[in-house]
Amino acid sequence: MNIKIIPYFPRMQHQFLLYGANGYTGELIARFAAQYDLQPILAGRRKEVIEPLAKKLGLPYRIFDLNNKPVLIEALREVKLIVHCAGPYNHTYQPVIEACLETQTHYIDLNGDLDIFEAIRKYDQQAKEKNIMLLPGSGFDVVPTDCMALWLKKKMPDANQLEIAFAITGSQLSRGTSLTTVLKLGEPGATRENGIITPEPVGKRGRWIDFATDASGGKKRLFVMSIPWGDVSTAYFSTGIPNIISYTGIPKATWIFLKAQVLFNWLLRTPFMRRMIRGIINRQSPGPNDVMRDKAISLIQAQVKNADGKTITGNMRCPEAYSLTASSMLLISKKILNGDFKAGYQTPSSAYGEDLVMEIEGVSREIQS
Repeated sequence: MNIKIIPYFPRMQHQFLLYGANGYTGELIARFAAQYDLQPILAGRRKEVIEPLAKKLGLPYRIFDLNNKPVLIEALREVKLIVHCAGPYNHTYQPVIEACLETQTHYIDLNGDLDIFEAIRKYDQQAKEKNIMLLPGSGFDVVPTDCMALWLKKKMPDANQLEIAFAITGSQLSRGTSLTTVLKLGEPGATRENGIITPEPVGKRGRWIDFATDASGGKKRLFVMSIPWGDVSTAYFSTGIPNIISYTGIPKATWIFLKAQVLFNWLLRTPFMRRMIRGIINRQSPGPNDVMRDKAISLIQAQVKNADGKTITGNMRCPEAYSLTASSMLLISKKILNGDFKAGYQTPSSAYGEDLVMEIEGVSREIQS
């Protein structure tokens, strides 16, 4: 009788696989992991960038492509959790999710694309059967906004409308975020109406919001426009509120320019234009430096409304978006590795409640009087 011997790799309690460790956010997570008593195994496709980072931080590393399924499976068998930081996720989520199901490995990522949330949600039952958690959106997309949504929903259980706006002051986008944005140029936005995701132009709605800069009444007036933020998917899962609109801060002049985008969407979707914009992005800095991140702040305001027209408005202040992302990813990773998880597809607040974000240093919130 032939017996096939499968190598056994012990799954260390504080170790996880960090794929895309060479990206801006992946490197932040790798740098800060020790503060959470965690040890990432750094991973990615390019040895020339992963190896120097691993040596600098004194961490183990693996080099492989996500499309190399046997090697991906072998790497996942070593760990309980993969922190997936290699976008664009519409190209990378599927091989990782399917490998996680095969190896019974928990999955979290940085995704903020509502289409990807909806796609990963379809694996819910399979994940439950394997007793693993799939938690996309474990960073700034969408931890603070998702927690805010559930917090307000509990204060108004009969809410049927939710609007969430956020703005980041004093920071800049990383190359990875910028490149993901480029791939969405020319595509429609979306809201949720009566429980259904409904396409509409990006920036169809625009308005001014007085964001709370502190709990004592300080305000910053900023212009925001509607975007297809992940909460159009995740907040519905977390709260059941059927009508959801999300907004982000943007200069009003830029919004006015974007209102004419419909006239040249065809051009933005062409490979030539996307290659040209991608080349420009690749010449910019990787992302905000430590000094910029320490000074920047993220502002969130959300409002729920019921059928009687009553409203409750909440305000939240958070650290800079990338700093919060590194903290929330590591906080969630530690919970999972300690056995604190819910099997199946989850959102941050469905897995850990509306107070998850409050465990991150520098976060504050209050109901607007």
